[in-house]
Amino acid sequence: MDATDVWVLGGHQTDFARHLTREGLGFRDLTREVALGTLEAAGVPAEAVEVVHVGNAFGEAFTGQGHLGAMPATVVDGLWGKPASRHEGACASGSLAVLAAVADLRSGAYDCALVLGVELEKTVPSAEGARLLGGAALLPDELDGVTFPWPEQFSRVADEYDARYGLDDAHLRRIAQVNLEAARRNPRAQTRGWSVPDDLADEATNPVVSGRLRRFDCSQVTDGGAGVVLVTDAWRRAHPEIRPLARIEGWGHRVVGLPLEPKLARSRAGGEGGSPYVMPHVRRAVTDALGRAGTDLEGLAGYEVHDCFAPSEYLAIDHLGLTGPGESWKAVENGDIELGGSFPINPSGGLIGGGHPVGATGVRMLLDATRQVSGTADDYQVEGAQRFGTLNIGGSTATTVSLVVGAAPA
Repeated sequence: MDATDVWVLGGHQTDFARHLTREGLGFRDLTREVALGTLEAAGVPAEAVEVVHVGNAFGEAFTGQGHLGAMPATVVDGLWGKPASRHEGACASGSLAVLAAVADLRSGAYDCALVLGVELEKTVPSAEGARLLGGAALLPDELDGVTFPWPEQFSRVADEYDARYGLDDAHLRRIAQVNLEAARRNPRAQTRGWSVPDDLADEATNPVVSGRLRRFDCSQVTDGGAGVVLVTDAWRRAHPEIRPLARIEGWGHRVVGLPLEPKLARSRAGGEGGSPYVMPHVRRAVTDALGRAGTDLEGLAGYEVHDCFAPSEYLAIDHLGLTGPGESWKAVENGDIELGGSFPINPSGGLIGGGHPVGATGVRMLLDATRQVSGTADDYQVEGAQRFGTLNIGGSTATTVSLVVGAAPA
């Protein structure tokens, strides 16, 4: 076996429909639940963990609690004394924690890593929450006079597609509808019990939030967490009785500047090699991951992508290479992205349907990709999945991480 292989032993996700603040719970309770659930699912004791990585974006903003790298040791005795770090990259924080753990394991420094993503967002009124989440944009430039920063930003992404290639808003509504329908099959999805109108084009039941975006085009404000245990080949050889669920085969990581407009201006001007993609660096993160995995998109069964808003999934579809640039509508119209389609996207419900506890999303994506390739996704299983991808973005794609996960050999 290649000594650089990194394996997923197991993981845990909280129920994203819960309102932890109303339950009287905070970061101590959430971290304890995720850590213990993850260790139990992986079949390893806390004492076996050699290093801990925590993804969290907005702990201080929403709760006043920082220094969350030390929280696992605070609430789980067996993690006392273990090296641990917190990672922040807006909505990509969880994926950065995964990448840090992978780097630790591939370096040979450690053989068993616990990766957690945790976030509490339901601690403040929605308008205040929107302002706090705006901290992932460029301040104060992108917040002046804007009530809902992120719907505004991704509405501008949709406008950019419209200007370059044309965009029918009906395709955005359909993306939202597909993810909300998928969430009904996921027992951990935030919206699984929601009453959603049949006609998302009706402004009375699906009102405008900002620009082109309607209420159901938007991901959810969520409390929750997810975790995985990752190990090396050396650990596997020492523990042959524990079979991993999946292998991390490829990864891509690209970072550009914070503000949206310079990203759009660079690609409009034919920058970054004259790419026709709206966000060329996102495309490169995907191709980096596929290249490291030694495959192309045809070798994957589907993807969990970052549908923080319907336009971000629209962007993901063509940046994955599922269609040509600007032609994402074809995959939407053809039903390719639906469960049972040729290339399911977000069979979990994604962020719109499943929920979006910001710092946990990248870890949750990895866990769902692992469920797919291990055949344990239950009612949202993609039949025959052997390889699955993730695409996690932070801010207006300032930080982008993509992973490719493969099935563990029998």
